[in-house]
Amino acid sequence: MPVESGGASQRSALVTGAGGELGAVIAARLGAEGYRVALLDNDGARVRAEAKKIPGAIALTADIADEAAVKSAIDELSAAFGRPPDVLVNNAGIVCFGSFLEHSVADFRRVIDINLVGAFIVSQAVARLMAARHKADGRGRAIVNMTSLNAIAVSPDAGAYPAAKAALAKLTEHMALSLGPHGIRVNAVGPGFIDAGMSRPIYADPQARAVRSSAVPIGRLGTAEDVAELVAFLASDKASYINGQHILVDGGVFCSLKLHLPRKAPAVRG
Repeated sequence: MPVESGGASQRSALVTGAGGELGAVIAARLGAEGYRVALLDNDGARVRAEAKKIPGAIALTADIADEAAVKSAIDELSAAFGRPPDVLVNNAGIVCFGSFLEHSVADFRRVIDINLVGAFIVSQAVARLMAARHKADGRGRAIVNMTSLNAIAVSPDAGAYPAAKAALAKLTEHMALSLGPHGIRVNAVGPGFIDAGMSRPIYADPQARAVRSSAVPIGRLGTAEDVAELVAFLASDKASYINGQHILVDGGVFCSLKLHLPRKAPAVRG
């Protein structure tokens, strides 16, 4: 059921990395549920363009690895909405591909800074405000961290991305234990083969698209909307007893290994 709109009853959400396709779709889905949405990204022009598509939304610009910039953005959100957000979606992320033997330390650190440290910075800043609000009104809040299939099934030459996402999955559990007593549920969503955002260039190759689609048990690639549906559910009161979970949106690809291996060894012909 959509949240009530208007006045003090309208709930709000902050989505990071919302200048990108996946974040923008998540923000739009929450907006359709009745949330007033704040879209945050380090690309001001892109996030402003996406915010204009959602009634009542605002655009915020910040590098999430910069504590001062994050605080300023959250202060701006609180001023615009009259209070801190009820829902946080840590969607911002980057990937730097490259051979392990050639990968630069600078690229490795930047991916960790955005995908892991940045999520920590935003979560801590928002959770402190959420906890204070919960003490005042007793209402529950939610944080959803965006991980990846890479958190448990590593892609080759993906640099720090799998390590960062695996760590974010564990950070989700830590946050769930620490923040549950403050009325804040924390869960993680791990997209699989999703034809959107950073993965879209992969699927521009028809052969790669066909191979990956055929590897998914339900026979298709996922969409940004598939991911956004789960995020919206976990953010809602319908998921009020779900906490500390890491849920894949992958069409079953993670459990499909034995589909691609023979049960018996081929007969030897002499």
